[in-house]
Amino acid sequence: MTRISTTVSSLDAVILRPSELPVKDRGNGARTVSMVDSEIGSTDFLNGITTFAPGAEIAHHSHNVVESVCVIEGTAWVDIDGTEYFMNTYDTTFVPANVVHRFRNASTDAEMKILWTYASIDATRTMAGSADAHRIDSEKA
Repeated sequence: MTRISTTVSSLDAVILRPSELPVKDRGNGARTVSMVDSEIGSTDFLNGITTFAPGAEIAHHSHNVVESVCVIEGTAWVDIDGTEYFMNTYDTTFVPANVVHRFRNASTDAEMKILWTYASIDATRTMAGSADAHRIDSEKA
């Protein structure tokens, strides 16, 4: 990570290099690198990258805020509110708060990567069928 002092803000600009950041194993073949968060000075949003092994998926869940996801490598299936959609590289979702969704790697032989962004640093994840919400920023490695 490189911090860059600026002349017009009390915050530093930051260049984040995912290859230098800690990786969180989320299980089931999914690994996440958290990038922009409150620790670097963000007051408005969170983002990071999740890598899915071939055929890997994450369980159905929802968030308390809007989420946007861009497939940055490979292909994916996304289930939004019970309907599945195929996604190519650079296809991007906009999922409103509280809508149940999940992503899975469409490939059986290549990784898939997504860049996710939450519209608040107070974003939470609630697994479908559960009432327990967990802060996204508490999931860091």
